[in-house]
Amino acid sequence: MTSKPIGVAVLGLGNVGSEVVRILTENAEDFEARIGAPLEIRGIAVRRVDGDRGVPTELLTDDPAELVGRDDVDIVVEVLGGIDIPRKLVLSALEKGKSVITANKALLAEYTGELADAAEKSRADLYFEAAVAGAIPVVRPLMQSLAGDRVNKVAGIVNGTTNFILSAMDETGADYAETLAEAGRLGYAEADPTADVEGYDAASKAAILASIAFHTRVTAGDVYREGISKITSDDLETAKSLDCTIKLLAICERIVTPKGKERISARVYPALVPLNHPLASVNGAFNAVVVEAEAAGRLMFYGQGAGGAPTASAVLGDLVMAARNKFYGGRGPLESKYAKLKVAPMGDILTRYYVSMQVADKPGVLATVAAEFSKRDVSISTVRQQGSGDGARLVVVTHLAADSALSETVASLEQLDVVIHVASVLRLEGTTV
Repeated sequence: MTSKPIGVAVLGLGNVGSEVVRILTENAEDFEARIGAPLEIRGIAVRRVDGDRGVPTELLTDDPAELVGRDDVDIVVEVLGGIDIPRKLVLSALEKGKSVITANKALLAEYTGELADAAEKSRADLYFEAAVAGAIPVVRPLMQSLAGDRVNKVAGIVNGTTNFILSAMDETGADYAETLAEAGRLGYAEADPTADVEGYDAASKAAILASIAFHTRVTAGDVYREGISKITSDDLETAKSLDCTIKLLAICERIVTPKGKERISARVYPALVPLNHPLASVNGAFNAVVVEAEAAGRLMFYGQGAGGAPTASAVLGDLVMAARNKFYGGRGPLESKYAKLKVAPMGDILTRYYVSMQVADKPGVLATVAAEFSKRDVSISTVRQQGSGDGARLVVVTHLAADSALSETVASLEQLDVVIHVASVLRLEGTTV
């Protein structure tokens, strides 16, 4: 006897939505066997019902609100993108007791609390594995596999566009603008790449990871953010000479203030990473996340962080979990926010730094520059001078220092007569000295 079908509404038929529908249709028997009941697509919401979409026309609708409200829809899959419209639709679904699977990191980074409250109130499931790193399972391990452990740090490469650009710059020596244009031609960069290259996408993902790892609500606005648009080929060449490469990192970690208060840090920026660090070898459009937990130690998750099929894989994994819960009467994990830790300001964060500046090539320059670091207790690890004359370039690498002290130092360097221009300020991650 066939069990009653579980009705699914799909909101969006772009790269991810198309793959979700295709895989769900082609593997219908397998999904039924895994769940215990068949999944049936009740409708697919699109902007315009026209053209050949590769799906039965009768499934298409341009009224997503009506589709979400239908009595025969049990689970809503949201892959629209954007915030305002998806927020209304997802809230409506959750308030009606329908489970929701979303890949929308921007939505979650702003409204996780509101959505989680709605899900808890109506006893509905809210799953979002695909929102952080495509096909890479990171959310579920943090929420379930490591639920009995204490996570201290989550760090990784969570944006494929920026990783492709930095990898290509490193390999070819091309500049940022040239490599960005090539990424666009190859389909790795959007027509407007701002969300990726300026770190907004990674910041949304960092907010989600920090919220889960540290049992605290963190929004995208809490995440310190810098992008990669100011990275130069000279920076990458210097990084090589230091046995490093440059990656855009999302870093979420527990810290303890000088007064002994526990805080969390959530930040996104390009950083020098030692070549012997596991994240240094993650190239192209791939993503990787390293989790450090007290009992489990260091865990690394690596794979395709974006793309239609990889992201659909994560969406469908969530769909199977939600459907099983519908069939057997269970529930997925609820939001855990008991810790309520405060987010530390960036100025309190201790890291190492790389400072590149164009200087006048004359006696006493190094001593003058070093004095500005010393005044603010920023200890210098190494100094390198490249070139001579008007093109002299001084590169300073520091030991651990507070971000506020480094910012003050850079501001003072800009005022020195011997410093023509501070070209780059980057952090070093993966070292502790």
